Amino acid sequence: MAKTVRTTLTIGRLAVDVLDFSGAVRRIVDLAREHRAAYVVTPNADHVVRAQTDAEFVAIAQGADLSVADGMPLVWASRFLGQRLPQRVTGADLLPAICAEAAKQRMTVYLFGGLPGEAELASQRLEASCPGLLVVGCYCPPFGFEHNQELCQQIVSQINAVHPDFVFVGVGSPKQELWIARWRSELRCGVLLGVGIAIAFVAGTVRRAPRWMQVTGTEWLFRLVSEPRRLLRRYLHDVTFVAIVWRQMRRKH
Repeated sequence: MAKTVRTTLTIGRLAVDVLDFSGAVRRIVDLAREHRAAYVVTPNADHVVRAQTDAEFVAIAQGADLSVADGMPLVWASRFLGQRLPQRVTGADLLPAICAEAAKQRMTVYLFGGLPGEAELASQRLEASCPGLLVVGCYCPPFGFEHNQELCQQIVSQINAVHPDFVFVGVGSPKQELWIARWRSELRCGVLLGVGIAIAFVAGTVRRAPRWMQVTGTEWLFRLVSEPRRLLRRYLHDVTFVAIVWRQMRRKH
């Protein structure tokens, strides 16, 4: 198979693929068919800031088979950096869209993440909305699971037992990226995607912002009001993100 030529835009130290949503879905399905445990990252402004000081995170992102912009600040920034990103491509949107495609093509899905019961509830909802979808496994890991070598090996064995085409990893960032990078060489699956809180959104246990806020790029405000303690520090990073983009713009000119 010919190697796919990628067009990317670098923001700070992270490269993002220049793809619209439908193009990203097609590329992820193609990666799954290769069945080599490829992986997809979904950077946002917080990730760009983290990459300034976290060399391991940068290396993981650079090694990804696909990197899509999960955050309107990246789309806005691209307008000033010479290579426009067509649109935001979020993990929350990719999860149901890829499951719909998987149902059409008889491809299989594994849900890994969420709070107790969320993955199972999400599985039921996805199978109801995507007739024919095969969710071949669900697992909600306990807090601190990533530090338990034996448990992680058990998780790998559970995934390998069903050989899923798509593994959605929703345990938060950067934990999900670190876990994928550490264990993918031992996994027998098509593609792994870090999707953050997407499993909870599908399960309906966490409410997502109204569609108009998603489209206008104000979904962050809805989430901040919903979870101020957890997200305030993260969103303060947006100030640093603006500074990173400003410096990059000045270097270009």
